[in-house]
Amino acid sequence: MVGSEDERRSPTIYDVATAAGVAPSTVSRAFSRPGRVNAETAARIRAVADELGYRANPLARALPTGRTSLLALVVSDVTNPFFFQIIRGAQEAADAEDQTLLVTDVLESATAERKALERLVPLVEGVVLGTSRMSDSTIRVLAKQRPTVVLNRVLGGIPSVVTDNARGMRRALEHLGELGHRKIAYAAGPEASWADGMRWRAMREAGHELDLRVHRIGPFAPTLAGGLAAVGPLAASGVTAVVAYNDLVAIGLLQGLAAAGVKVPQRVSVVGFDDIFGAELCSPALTTVAAPLHALGQHAVRTLLHDIRARTPQHTRPALLPAQLVVRSSTAPPPRGRR
Repeated sequence: MVGSEDERRSPTIYDVATAAGVAPSTVSRAFSRPGRVNAETAARIRAVADELGYRANPLARALPTGRTSLLALVVSDVTNPFFFQIIRGAQEAADAEDQTLLVTDVLESATAERKALERLVPLVEGVVLGTSRMSDSTIRVLAKQRPTVVLNRVLGGIPSVVTDNARGMRRALEHLGELGHRKIAYAAGPEASWADGMRWRAMREAGHELDLRVHRIGPFAPTLAGGLAAVGPLAASGVTAVVAYNDLVAIGLLQGLAAAGVKVPQRVSVVGFDDIFGAELCSPALTTVAAPLHALGQHAVRTLLHDIRARTPQHTRPALLPAQLVVRSSTAPPPRGRR
């Protein structure tokens, strides 16, 4: 059993230096500042490192360079399918630039978000906030400490990436209006949500322009339970159609309406927002405004990396990505006599 402990030990920079016939400092530079090492020597060092299974420690490498190649993506609820494609898009953008993405779930809590960032900020080079629940002032403090990009929210002077909520909501109302609906409800999301405020404002403006009566119910949690809670207020509102804050609320509505014996779309039409995984699998399949979730994640990380390298935000105007309506089976003309 002699040597078993050494066999389990991870190779160090000194092992690589000995095997490559160079000084440990040369190995360090080959990984942290490759431009300062002869190309042939750097290639030999990397080949030896691969053979030994050596991997540079990003935190140790950061000591001389100040660069960790670590990025943070903070999401409000990792169990929400809204984030699945955002995370994947962000991961792909980080991988393409040889960066490591740390994903942290903060459970829809501004307090948990602040605590998570207190731990992350010393480690990472930049932060993407996905649907942050923190106040504007708190986000501004963060942006002074590390390059920051905000997803699904606009904050003056800080780079942000958002869906075109106004266009998406207008398409939803145009669709319902074309079907013959004249009274439409909005099942609102969290009051602290920037996207919720934008969607309700867009719905009011589109309703006015299209001569439709719109009515707000809620707020509700952005979850299936929130959708279930919206069933009673929806029934009391007397509308023939509802646009939900997001797909989870819409799917909760579908479940609650089915349990109450209310047929969708025969008696009421339901429209979601985001086109998350599962929207087409529910019964009936959900008509929804599709957000470019994968592209949102990609664009956010690319913007962040650009700002890290430039050392100052270069694009503080919101990046507005297009939304499109996906018509499925949860919308139809209203019942006769209720148009």
